Amino acid sequence: MSESSTAVLLLEDGNVFYGKAFGKIGTTTGEICFNTGMTGYQEVFTDPSYYGQVVIMNAAHVGNYGVKAADVESNSVKIKGLIGRNLEERYSRLQADNSLQQYLEDQQVVSIHGVDTRALVAHIRTCGAMNCIISSETMDLAVLRNKLAETPSMNGLELASVVSTREVYEMGNPHSAIRVAVYDFGVKKNILNCLTRRGAYVRVYPAKTALEQIEDFNPHGYFISNGPGDPAPMDYGVKTVKEILQKGKPMFGICLGHQLLAMANGIPTFKMHHGHRGLNHPVKNIITGRSEITTQNHGFGIDPEAVRQSSAVEITHVNLNDDSIEGIRLKDKPAFSVQYHPESTPGPHDSRYLFDEFIGMMKG
Repeated sequence: MSESSTAVLLLEDGNVFYGKAFGKIGTTTGEICFNTGMTGYQEVFTDPSYYGQVVIMNAAHVGNYGVKAADVESNSVKIKGLIGRNLEERYSRLQADNSLQQYLEDQQVVSIHGVDTRALVAHIRTCGAMNCIISSETMDLAVLRNKLAETPSMNGLELASVVSTREVYEMGNPHSAIRVAVYDFGVKKNILNCLTRRGAYVRVYPAKTALEQIEDFNPHGYFISNGPGDPAPMDYGVKTVKEILQKGKPMFGICLGHQLLAMANGIPTFKMHHGHRGLNHPVKNIITGRSEITTQNHGFGIDPEAVRQSSAVEITHVNLNDDSIEGIRLKDKPAFSVQYHPESTPGPHDSRYLFDEFIGMMKG
């Protein structure tokens, strides 16, 4: 790739940013969002919850420790595009397998850098989430505007079934005394690792699997995973969660799973102004009074007033930055969920106790 290759970023509101091309030469569109994490870029890029999004990395240098085959959350990069201040081709980690440039080329990810990401993030924080387009193959803004206009809004977009596994698969010890059925709406590999390391045998099912097809597994508990897109159109997911709740077995939901548990109890979701994404979000556990620094990635939330008015649900965690609801549990059933990511890859491990609580519930 030529050092002089230029690229352009066009926002839905008409703002234009010019920079240098990185990764694949081409054109891509998606919803623009930003991640405040300083490390863990490869885990971010492969997180299925980012499907359909173009990610701004806030860190000034991204790619300087290269990429490693093991540092992934799924089998491919899920972001639609990447924006950075300095995307680095050279790297210095001995364990790395490859450069970020080669990785993004191989994964067909169009990227741009040399952009004033501080100004861009400040703009998104003020104006809110919107679609964007990156191109390193044409600078014709009229052409790009037309292509951008064809990009669907994330609001109302069901994407969980797009990223879900197509085949059932297992992880962990088949002879374990604890079996967990996982509904894959975009599950991260390290969530499954957090379960298997605690002794669980997990069987992962496609998003639209009917509950009766899981009966032969006879799970001790159900895990409802994270995933991309808008939860509101996921009638099939809400139906499944309601059916699981009727069984009275332990249930744990993360991120999209949290939203589905809320919807199954009459609590609506809403699209956030610009979402929470990063490794440094403070959350208070109001049951214990302790605070946690959490890893987050979501653009939708559950309605705070509806939660407070619910007779079936109680709040367990709140965000200390904006008071949004970060955790709930049911009063009469062994089901709970959090909006953030306790597997925390990347991020601090403050919240991994939630997996211990889930395992404890299944052990009785």
